[in-house]
Amino acid sequence: MARTPFAPRVSLVTGGAAGIGRALAVEIGRRGSRVVIADIDAAAAERTAAELRADGLTVTARGVDVADAAAMDDLVREVVATEGRLDAMVNNAGILVNGPFEEFDDHHWRRALDVNLLGVVNGSRAVLAVMREQGSGTIINTGSLAGLMVSPRMLPYTVSKQAVVAFSRGLALEVAAQGIGVHVFCPAFVDTKLLDEPYDATTHAGDFRRYARTLQPRLTTSETVARRAIRGVEAGSTVIPVGLLAQALWRSDRFLPGLTDRGSRQACERQDRITHEGER
Repeated sequence: MARTPFAPRVSLVTGGAAGIGRALAVEIGRRGSRVVIADIDAAAAERTAAELRADGLTVTARGVDVADAAAMDDLVREVVATEGRLDAMVNNAGILVNGPFEEFDDHHWRRALDVNLLGVVNGSRAVLAVMREQGSGTIINTGSLAGLMVSPRMLPYTVSKQAVVAFSRGLALEVAAQGIGVHVFCPAFVDTKLLDEPYDATTHAGDFRRYARTLQPRLTTSETVARRAIRGVEAGSTVIPVGLLAQALWRSDRFLPGLTDRGSRQACERQDRITHEGER
């Protein structure tokens, strides 16, 4: 398959202080892009930017809550005013919410949807006018394997990521004629602090990292995810399953949904056992 090299001049990466966001900033920066990393933890973003500058990349940092639409509008305007353009918008910021459905309160649902879904919507909306005027641009959204198949015991997260995939596919169709590409990459389990820091953990959330390793003993690194995500962008794919597990389960869910559901039910039972073992 022919590939178009991805070489944006100016890029903005949300959730860029650590994990996949940091790896994406590095991957894009190595391609010659000036990169702005934005994170709700402004101090962490600045530390990361300083580390990447020490490695020879052109990186600056900003603090932002992606759930705040006005703040995202302001951030994009600032980047364009400073850099003169914005070629790539990477909507990566996200949170993990896991546990049994009955333990989720309204604030679990609201924060998962505000950050994981509306953060993507806000970033995309903020940048579209800029990219239309340029006649080009790329929007890259961070999805998840949970966005490609039903994942129990993490329904706020699953619902938000399923919506990100649907949003990305729909927006890609809307803006393709304007020279704007939209992509969503969907990794399985990635070795980041997200596995250890679920948002406002519920009573029976359990050890999510241990659960992840029962399904995928060798967790994917952020660097591998970033490389494969950009490779998918270069191939022109709208939906980019990252890794063999994600690809296999995505295909299974599309063509053999009953089989995938049985596997998900067994995985749910396994997580219940892990949780109860940890409580004893």
